Amino acid sequence: MPGSTIGQVFRVTTAGESHGPAILAIIDGCPAGLEIDRSDLVAELQKRRPGQSPLASSRNEEDEPEILSGIYEGRSTGAPIAILIRNRNSRSEDYEALVSTYRPGHADWSHEAKYGIRDPRGGGRASARETAARVCAGAIAKKLLRTCFGTEIVAYTMRVGPIEAPPIDIDQLTREAIERLPSGEPNWMRCPDPQSTLAMAACVEAARAQGDSLGGIAEILARNVPPGLGEPVFDKLKADLAKALFSIPAVTGLEFGSGFRAASMRGSEHNDPIQNPPSEGAPLRSSTNHHGGILGGISTGMPIIMRAALKPPSSIARPQPSVDRNGNPILVETKGRHDPCAVPRFLPIAEAMVAIVLADHALRARLARLK
Repeated sequence: MPGSTIGQVFRVTTAGESHGPAILAIIDGCPAGLEIDRSDLVAELQKRRPGQSPLASSRNEEDEPEILSGIYEGRSTGAPIAILIRNRNSRSEDYEALVSTYRPGHADWSHEAKYGIRDPRGGGRASARETAARVCAGAIAKKLLRTCFGTEIVAYTMRVGPIEAPPIDIDQLTREAIERLPSGEPNWMRCPDPQSTLAMAACVEAARAQGDSLGGIAEILARNVPPGLGEPVFDKLKADLAKALFSIPAVTGLEFGSGFRAASMRGSEHNDPIQNPPSEGAPLRSSTNHHGGILGGISTGMPIIMRAALKPPSSIARPQPSVDRNGNPILVETKGRHDPCAVPRFLPIAEAMVAIVLADHALRARLARLK
């Protein structure tokens, strides 16, 4: 199955299925000498894992990463880093009735059309379970970016169903505001606006009570990104980030900077005035950031701003019309444990994919010029 690897210098390959014995990430191209602790991986996996909140899937995977190679005495060796995560809480019997039927909104139909065979247990390779491997790789990419450039990547829930948070000052946005409510309780929706968080949670609970699900929008920010990342033609940074984010299950739309609003703006409004550097040797800045941190496919040093739209999870409790393998009409009732809204658990996956792309382009940029 081609297409399981991303990156040119910092290369990530994943393997494994939702209900197989384990999933695996192999990270090749990580420079030697980077301090990597298992706790770096665990912290990211805990944000993504199922069973973490009353608003998420009840599948209770501990997601304990096993580092098999590439790290010695807490530092990368330059060799490929292999990380294994065992599946310990799968219930394959929930999917026995789906062997010869197709679930609406899922990849059952398209996978069988391509390969002539599919793994019906939880979606197999198409399952979002695979993304745990990406989060492990993203944790290492984040560590590389933070250590070398001070780059920080953070994502938050901007919209769930009809509830949209008010505009947020991205310069003041903190991880604590996303993960915790002012009361100190966990922020299950991961929206930094407390009132919107409560409204979103109530909306998700109502949809779940009706056997339904909700989509939403996540905003992903990359701050302190060095200028000069990306290539000007086919490997534009924007194109590679788009490919990475669209590779995540449920993503249906993506925009950068002012995004679709740019279509109704004039050039005099959308162009960002360039300012003198704040200090000698500092990169140029602009007074606004409609371009979202990327011009001509190359990072400018301004924050990279992305927004991803997610469809409602396709696995819902309501009976849905479909057909079996012989074309006979049938009502499909999806069993198993599923998220009524995927946005909160999508955030660490999105951060991981952005980190992987930026780490790859940061290493490639070192080959672009002598000085």
